[in-house]
Amino acid sequence: MNVRPLGRPKPVQRLIGLIMLLCCIIGLFAASPLISSSSIAYANTQSNLVHTAPNQPNFGANVYIFTPSMPLSQIQTTVNSIANQQISNQFGTQRYALLFAPGTYGTSTTPLNFQVGYYTTVAGLGLSPSDVVINGSVDVYNQCFGSNNCIALDNFWRSLSNLTINVTTPNAGCYTGEFWAVSQAAPMRRVQVNGQITLMDYCSGPSYASGGFIADSAFTGGTVINGSQQQWVVRNSQLDGWTNGVWNQVFSGTTGAPAQCFPAQSSCGGPYTTVATSPVTREVPYLYMDANGQYNVFVPAVQHNSSGTSWSSGTAAGTSISINKFFIAQPTDSVATINQALGSGMNLILTPGIYNLDQSIVVSRPDTIVLGIGFPTLIPQNGVVAMSTANAKGILLSGMIFDAGSTTSPVLLEVGNGHGASDHDASDPSALQDVFFRIGGAQAGSATQSLVVNSNNVILDDIWAWRADHGNGVGWTSNTADTGVVVNGNNVTAYGLFVEHYQKYEVIWNGNGGTDIFFQNEMPYDPPSQAAWSEAPGVNGWAAFKVANTVTSFSGYGMGSYSFFNQGVSIYAANAFEVPTTLPAGSMHDLFTIFLSTAGSGGISNVINNTGGSSTAANPDTPVTVVSYP
Repeated sequence: MNVRPLGRPKPVQRLIGLIMLLCCIIGLFAASPLISSSSIAYANTQSNLVHTAPNQPNFGANVYIFTPSMPLSQIQTTVNSIANQQISNQFGTQRYALLFAPGTYGTSTTPLNFQVGYYTTVAGLGLSPSDVVINGSVDVYNQCFGSNNCIALDNFWRSLSNLTINVTTPNAGCYTGEFWAVSQAAPMRRVQVNGQITLMDYCSGPSYASGGFIADSAFTGGTVINGSQQQWVVRNSQLDGWTNGVWNQVFSGTTGAPAQCFPAQSSCGGPYTTVATSPVTREVPYLYMDANGQYNVFVPAVQHNSSGTSWSSGTAAGTSISINKFFIAQPTDSVATINQALGSGMNLILTPGIYNLDQSIVVSRPDTIVLGIGFPTLIPQNGVVAMSTANAKGILLSGMIFDAGSTTSPVLLEVGNGHGASDHDASDPSALQDVFFRIGGAQAGSATQSLVVNSNNVILDDIWAWRADHGNGVGWTSNTADTGVVVNGNNVTAYGLFVEHYQKYEVIWNGNGGTDIFFQNEMPYDPPSQAAWSEAPGVNGWAAFKVANTVTSFSGYGMGSYSFFNQGVSIYAANAFEVPTTLPAGSMHDLFTIFLSTAGSGGISNVINNTGGSSTAANPDTPVTVVSYP
């Protein structure tokens, strides 16, 4: 099943051929597949893992903690078994975290190579990425849906973080190298990759991919192969090279990034949007073990106007918090119990699983950390708001999925409880990192808005808000949702904002002083008629990104909106972007629209404010660009 139409630009197909030629040149072909496709039965032998150590917190049965002293064969069997279950488990309820204690795993002759499926976190437990070393690879490949339909378009909800990979893949055939062929909601953070890495799986076709997000990572010893990836954002990282762009490759605060080149042109390649420094960032908090085997959470410090990784000169700046300051929640815990812990001053770790919420989780205290491991999924019941926070500084929410319930919620996550009411100290901003939203897909669900940000100085760092276009409970009148993201606060900064298929404005930005670096959008596929999808009389459709007329300052970089309408009628959107014409000159950088397939009808009439021209069924698979506006 595809989340994208099969039509793709001819340049991508040529790129695939070039990449495969490159792979031949660097000697990729040998005899056997990397991992057997046969199912491996798995027994949960917790006594052989670290689950029963005296100082081991109770992270639950689906958190596996490996140590270097464990037999490599046991680790291999465990990770293979979980992968075999999860690779095709797109809308299942199982959730896993695979955590590696400090040390080295695998050798040059006996490497550790495994795949990562849905709802699986893979992370090192060191203070620095160099503390956990995997000689091998941690891979995501295409999924094949029949012959000649092997794609990465649906490879969502998985992550890789806080370790070093010495890429070692002997006898892997075409799959030599590190493969990370993912799409949305599959972040790579704090990873050092030594060796070749590809973001597409060129070993089976047609290899379409629609990612993705990398932050605070370094790549040495090989060029990163972008290949068929339609879009990608790389923030505060280090590159030795990058092969190409397709539609929207964005680099912010990344050393070694390609030079600015938008739209694509023969003189510089592209299309690349390159921002020299990231204005303000907070890297994601992470779990680690100290020299005594005690667990802590490290909270990286805020950075301003930064580039490169936070750890390039040693241990990153920040603060360690003992695990004893965290309430470790299980899906069986009541919301009342969780709120009592938060109210008493505890931070919160959400362990893997499905959390059915009969009331809102309330984060009321400043500098509270809510850290998800293994993609905990929060489902509100009876139309409640899943989570809300106070107007308080320094609240950090990371690593979780908000899944709409069957009764419509007004909002799934509300940050701050008043319209721009808080004026946080910018030195201690709140942040949302790897926070994802889903309307339908796993089950029928509905929410008017997914994310509302009322607080000032908030950082949004890798957000995917998705009204499902496939799966369960999907239809124009079934998984209803007006808007993915509403920003009411001032001085909000977003990196990696992915918002798709909502039924009105996809993003509404009401706050002043905002910045968005990278935006990826698909308009809804399924409006039944133009009358059912019109912003106002005489205005077709809804803009994907609406900056309110009251806003006097906003900056956008590398922002794309795609359309494809599949109901057999011509549907149009007047504009992809609507912003005040009074914004300072050049506020909007590198905008584009594209019609995704020859199979649909209709399209987008203008890129921004009746400017830029149309991307419709008449010019499919052809980006229509605006370099600067106004």
